[in-house]
Amino acid sequence: MGVPTKRLAVLAAAALGLAACGGGGQSAAETSDFKKEASGALTAWAFDNADDVGKARMKYAESQLSGVKITMDQTPFDAQKFTTRAASGGVPDVVQMDRTFVATYAAQGLIKPLDGCFKAHGMDPGKQFYPAVTQQVTYQDKVWAVPQFYQPAAIILNQSVLQPAGVSAEDIDTSDHTKLLGAVGKAYKASGGNPATLGFDPVAGGQAELWILGQGGRLMDDKGAPALDDPANIGALSFLKQLYDAQGGYAKAKSFSDSFDTFGKDNQFVKKQVGAQVDAQWYVNVLAPYSESLKISAVPFKDKEGKPFTVAGGTSFVIPTGAKNPDAACAWMTSLVTDDAWAAAGEARSQKIASTPGGINTGLFTGSPSADKLIRDKFVKPSGNAGFDETISTYYDVLPTGKSLGASPAGQTIKTELNNAIASALLGTKAPDKALADAQAAAKRAFDQAGS
Repeated sequence: MGVPTKRLAVLAAAALGLAACGGGGQSAAETSDFKKEASGALTAWAFDNADDVGKARMKYAESQLSGVKITMDQTPFDAQKFTTRAASGGVPDVVQMDRTFVATYAAQGLIKPLDGCFKAHGMDPGKQFYPAVTQQVTYQDKVWAVPQFYQPAAIILNQSVLQPAGVSAEDIDTSDHTKLLGAVGKAYKASGGNPATLGFDPVAGGQAELWILGQGGRLMDDKGAPALDDPANIGALSFLKQLYDAQGGYAKAKSFSDSFDTFGKDNQFVKKQVGAQVDAQWYVNVLAPYSESLKISAVPFKDKEGKPFTVAGGTSFVIPTGAKNPDAACAWMTSLVTDDAWAAAGEARSQKIASTPGGINTGLFTGSPSADKLIRDKFVKPSGNAGFDETISTYYDVLPTGKSLGASPAGQTIKTELNNAIASALLGTKAPDKALADAQAAAKRAFDQAGS
């Protein structure tokens, strides 16, 4: 899934380099007054493969902007394409992108601050969204994006593997390294020297930030400067290596997990290839069609103090500095994240599930506490499957614990270099401290370039 790390590094460098050459500067983005009234033409980009939730929200927003003609470019967001378009002046009015990009483009003056947008529409981002979500799009005391979605991570337990191995839910405790390694040893199975069942799949590549922040580390300081060589990061990475070494080593475990039929009927839970796995909330939807053949439950990921913990990543909407119709862009973006828009999405999802045999409503995780409560109260009902209901509740329970990934003009590079460091350390090509030191040096170069 995802973009390969080498390509991400190239795109992040391109984003920084082209932005610096674009001559926009932060002063170019300071024209941030917005009017509530909207009319004319609106262009929006990167709304690829909208599902029932996306379509319902866009239909609602369109109904609120009767005087605006909306044209959609539904190709995926691409960092290099965005900076090229920004340099040429051919930008759309709205762009959807991961929140890790936001501070990068804010620092280079390629997007507009949105405090005036929120004010024009009577929306307080500090109240509308979870604090951790708002923090990730706040840079130099300004809010630069309209957040949407917040997919918390937790640990899904495959009781068909854990119970026969004598492993309890309490044993899958990321705050107790000794206990967790013991549980892994009981549940792990090998065949011919290769993994046949992972006792616990940490998903180190896809959930790198969760492990680092959860173990007391950090990605950056309060000014957005990278801090990948923080001593706590070294401890977190060293423990990840222990987890993989207890299950055949990272190379074999990663090769095994890459073979999973993750989205299919022979997925790793059905085939008993994992005892427990770190997963984002959306994965419960993938497992729902197989609920009758699965025995799952869930526990929260725990920080080093033993408290439930997650991180608050996700996507957002921004307005490029050169947008031709920022007022319409502002009105449309804010309409998409109102409780009414999410209620329409919840209704659409509920109808789709009702027409799906055995469907289970796992909820929507929106980035907005009020919208999440509205959807859960109205649409998420007991399914009759106690394990799935417990799993759904676990994800809702960890929402308030979310920690911001931080906002940095080198945000995407920090993420890429962290993944590079994790792969090097887990494969044993570099010691954890050396891997993180090299990652820090690369991320610091990108940060310095962004500020030059």
